[in-house]
Amino acid sequence: MRIKHPTAVAVVTAALLTAFLPQPAGAAGGSLVAAWPMNEPAGARTMTDSTGHGHRGTVGHEVLTGTRISGATGYRFSRLEPDTPPPHPGHIVSVPDSSALDPGTRDYAVTLRFRTTGKFGNVVQKGQATVAGGNYKIQIPNGIVQCYYRGSAGAILISSPRKLNDGGWHTARCERTQKGVYLSIDGKLAASRGGWTGKIANSWPVTLGGKIDCDQIDVGCDYYNGDLDWVEISAG
Repeated sequence: MRIKHPTAVAVVTAALLTAFLPQPAGAAGGSLVAAWPMNEPAGARTMTDSTGHGHRGTVGHEVLTGTRISGATGYRFSRLEPDTPPPHPGHIVSVPDSSALDPGTRDYAVTLRFRTTGKFGNVVQKGQATVAGGNYKIQIPNGIVQCYYRGSAGAILISSPRKLNDGGWHTARCERTQKGVYLSIDGKLAASRGGWTGKIANSWPVTLGGKIDCDQIDVGCDYYNGDLDWVEISAG
């Protein structure tokens, strides 16, 4: 039998595949831990936490604040050559360590609105690859958004199915629950993987725009190149 409507078949097939993805529990959306609107004026060196919880950040001198981009006010992180010394500590925003910013054993989510044409960089993270207590991060290697959680029970990494370094604004949500890790792009579930990562709690700050402990020789700083409109952290 000849199929007269291949497009309709493709849509149904895609819908069926999506239906089999594990769905996020959504519990992490219930309580904001920190919210950084990034609406400070040009030259600001303090990032405000609009929740009132006091998780203020220090803005590095190379980060451009008060930048107007396509109707939004945010932070701009300029391009730096990867793995090329010296390191640029002024390229990042750093928020002091707090147990409230650790996932612990809770459901936990990091959501951000970003815009980039770059091909690499760590956008937000707490801890690095080998630190005690685990770590989490959102990174964009080759324009692919990746969501990563590493805890006492293991690590899970998931990736967006397509590149998002197209110069347009996108929202990414990286969520960890008891059942798995979920990545949503622009409000739609894009990737997921079942499993439990365990407790995540370290003594490191939250950083935006790259690593805080790096030398661009033995440890690359993975500096983000692009814009950030806002970042939020929520926990169940």
